[in-house]
Amino acid sequence: MKQFSLVLAFFTFWAYSGHSQQTKVLFIGNSYTGVNDLPNMFKNLALSMGDSVTIDSNTPGGFTFNQHSTNATTLQKIQQGNWDFIIVQGQSQEPAFPPSQVSTQTYPFVKKLDSLIQVYNPCAETVFYMTWGRKNGDASNCASYPVICTYEGMQQRLRESYLEMSQNNQATCAPVGVAWRNFRNLYPTTELYQSDESHPLEEGTYLAACVFYATIFRKSCQGTPYMGTGITNSDGFNIQTVACATVLDSLENWQQYGSLPAARFTFAQTANQVNFTNQSLRATQYSWNFGDGSALSTQNNPQHTYTSTGQYIVTLTALTACGDSNKFTDTISVSAVPNGINELENDPGIQIHYQQGLLKWATTQNLKDITLYDAEGKIVYQNAISQGIQEARLSLTTGIYWVRFNTKSGQIIKSRFAIVQ
Repeated sequence: MKQFSLVLAFFTFWAYSGHSQQTKVLFIGNSYTGVNDLPNMFKNLALSMGDSVTIDSNTPGGFTFNQHSTNATTLQKIQQGNWDFIIVQGQSQEPAFPPSQVSTQTYPFVKKLDSLIQVYNPCAETVFYMTWGRKNGDASNCASYPVICTYEGMQQRLRESYLEMSQNNQATCAPVGVAWRNFRNLYPTTELYQSDESHPLEEGTYLAACVFYATIFRKSCQGTPYMGTGITNSDGFNIQTVACATVLDSLENWQQYGSLPAARFTFAQTANQVNFTNQSLRATQYSWNFGDGSALSTQNNPQHTYTSTGQYIVTLTALTACGDSNKFTDTISVSAVPNGINELENDPGIQIHYQQGLLKWATTQNLKDITLYDAEGKIVYQNAISQGIQEARLSLTTGIYWVRFNTKSGQIIKSRFAIVQ
C-alpha cells in the first residue's frame, strides 16, 4: 500500500511555570498542542474555576508518536515522574490513515509511550488527545485513501483510532475532535480553523482547553469568565457549553477504558429502610454518606434505616488504590417512619409495644433473657434482662417479628407482632 505523506506542523515554543500542591499535567504533542499555547490556556481556565494545575509540555512541530517514543526531551519529562495526567497527541494525519497502516505504523509506538508512562508514573492517567479533521479533508492523501477526502470521513477515522488507542492501553480519551464536530454543526459561522484549514484559531484552542478541563476534572467550565484572548463572550460561552456537554453527557464513552473511578448506585426503599446497590466502576474502596448525620459506611452494598422523615442527599465516594476519587449523589425521600405496633399473637402473660425506636414489654414474670427474630427467622436482637429492665432501644423496619422470653423459673413466653407504618 502507498505510504501516506505527513504534512509537518510548525514548531511553537512554550514556556512552563507551575505551583505546588496542584494537579500535575504533562502535554506531549506537536503544533496542535503548541499553537496558541493550549497548556497555559488550560491552566488559566482551571485557575478561573478554582482548580490549580502544574503543567509542562513537549510539542515539536509535526511530531509523530514514533518520534516522541525516542525523543530525549519527551522521555526525560515522562521519567521525571509524579504526573497525574499525561496527555498524548499524535501527528494530525497519521491516526486517520487506513486501519491496517495505523495498526502497524502508529499503535506500536503508542504502546511504547504508554508503557513508559506507566513505569515512571504508575498512578498517572494517560489521556489520548483526539484531534479534529482538516476543514475540507486531507487533500494530500485523498487520492490514495478516499475515506479521508472529506472532513466527516477524516474525523470519523480519527475518532475510531483514538478510541482504539484508549482501549488498547486502558487509557482515557479526550474527545476534542468530537466537540469540534459538534461545534461546527451548531455554530457554522464561528471559525475554528486558521487559513491553512488545519491549525486552530484561538477559538479552536479554547474549545480544546474546555474539553481537557471537563475530562480531567469531570465537571463543567460553563460560565467561567476566562475566554482566552480575543474571543467574544458569545462565542466563548457557546464553546464552553458544547465542549463540556460533549465530555460530560457521555463521560463513560471517553473514560470506560481508563483507570479513573466512576461512582454510581441504585437503591430500593421500603418506608424508612433503604438498600443500596453499588454500581461503581474501577474502584476498590467506598465511602457512603447517608445525609442524616449517621456514621459513614465503607460497605459495598449497605443497608440504612432513617429514623425521621425528610429528604436526604446520599453521597457515594468511590476511590482507587492510587487515591483517585469520584462522587455520585442521589436524594432519598422518607415520608413515613414505622412507629406503631399491631398485635398478631400475644401470650397473655406479656404485653409488647414498639414506638419510635423503643421496644417495651410488661409482664409479671421474672424474665431471664430476650431474643427477637425477624420474618426470616434471623436473630436481630438478643440480650440478658437485668432486674427492672423492660425496654430496648432498637431500629426495626416494617415487618413481622417473633419474640421469645425465657423466665428464670424455666418457662418460655412467645409472642408475635408486626410493625406497620
